[in-house]
Amino acid sequence: MTDPLSLDAVGQLHALQSKQISAVELLEASVAREAAVHGRINAVVAADPERAVHAARAIDDLRFRGEQTGLLAGLPMTIKDTLDVQGLPASSGLVALKGRTAVDAAAVAHARAQGAVIWGKTNVPVMAADWQSYNDVYGQTNNPWDVARTCGGSSGGAAAALATGVTPLEIGSDIGGSLRTPANFCGVYAHKPTYGLVSQRGHVPPQPGAFAEADLNVIGPMARSARDLRLLLAVMENGPLAARAPAADLAELKVGLWLEEPGFLLDGAVRAPIEAFAARLEAAGAAVTPIRSPVNGQELLDAYGLLLTSVIGADLPARTRSSLGWMRGPAKLARARGAGPLSWAATVLGYTASHRDWLAANETRARHQHQIAEVFQRFDVLIAPIAPVAAFPHDHRPFNKRKLAAGDRRTFPYVSMLQWIALATACGLPATAIPAGRTDAGLPVGVQIIGPRGADGRTLAVAQAIEERLGGFIAPPLPEITVEPAAEPEPAPVGV
Repeated sequence: MTDPLSLDAVGQLHALQSKQISAVELLEASVAREAAVHGRINAVVAADPERAVHAARAIDDLRFRGEQTGLLAGLPMTIKDTLDVQGLPASSGLVALKGRTAVDAAAVAHARAQGAVIWGKTNVPVMAADWQSYNDVYGQTNNPWDVARTCGGSSGGAAAALATGVTPLEIGSDIGGSLRTPANFCGVYAHKPTYGLVSQRGHVPPQPGAFAEADLNVIGPMARSARDLRLLLAVMENGPLAARAPAADLAELKVGLWLEEPGFLLDGAVRAPIEAFAARLEAAGAAVTPIRSPVNGQELLDAYGLLLTSVIGADLPARTRSSLGWMRGPAKLARARGAGPLSWAATVLGYTASHRDWLAANETRARHQHQIAEVFQRFDVLIAPIAPVAAFPHDHRPFNKRKLAAGDRRTFPYVSMLQWIALATACGLPATAIPAGRTDAGLPVGVQIIGPRGADGRTLAVAQAIEERLGGFIAPPLPEITVEPAAEPEPAPVGV
């Protein structure tokens, strides 16, 4: 068959099940595609093709004998390098962690148990702490639409691998937009689950071997279609929640369109395709109502900023945390004089927060969870931007030196990347990132479909309905991989 990698995961699984292609051939096609794009993109940074071929061959043999196989049987997959995978490096972008021995993270184990053929790891920023994916271990990953620009982070290698057809499914994570931002920048799909739906065990950070679930962080699926997100989430959560959600009818859909928020930044080059997307959604029958401030945006960022930096600060070396103590006084003074919720002062106060400080932020979060639940009595979902700008040029300077270039020669603070993603993260809501259009310069622009807590099936069903009516993933220009028709595999010797 011609270019099986152009199919989404469900399409590839159908080709496997109908024996149009074997698991070994599909794996070989994926590896060949990665070799063809690696020099330009550098998405897959570690691989174990020999072990993967053995696993694929075993799946082919099961299928030849007519035995039962899993939901992902024979599907080649890569995994974000913050998630542990047995037999592969687990560095999270740190040289010191590259050589450690790992066992499969919980979500990875679920995928492998359903027959996924896991063969590689995708690039991340150091400890998943950036919206650009580069580190001293593996270097920089580029955006397939423009290699001079970032693919996003921290699931950046994952998004680039999906966009280039290297993998049909990926498992990523999100605490600061790390699923949604790369999907947005590369034009693919991702789902940030309701907090707690998918186990975080085996994700680094926090430090390897941690048992406690990190606040705010989630593990979620990435793909090239909404139906693929539903499939992988059902596997990772080890239950039927996403798979059994009913189909959505756009003609009955009530959407709150959130593009206005005091203090939240949005480039006109991003706003225009989102507004055009909303118009197409309304023309398809949905009731689209512009809204403003579902919760108090500055209160939200205050609470989210402290909760987030508290999580990050827990993994800072003790000496670093101690050295920040003297800065609390100047930081408090700066906040009193008007420094914003995402300023250096707020970061210092978060890194050095007391339990009382954390409880106050948690109380604000709980109030916002109550308020947003009332909003969802009026709307089925909210649709909002993901980032204030489209994919931006690589910039490896210190964070406080970076700026985001917007239209009209304006620049935005780098940390404004946290604004639009904060609501779903702080309140533990599901948010499905989907392609919505492109800028005049041809860069992908996505939106996030946000739903009430536990309504993962709803946001995914809406995403699928939009994809089926309005279109979805568009691939960047890629080399074609041609695969010859599959031959029937030889049966394995008895006892193997």
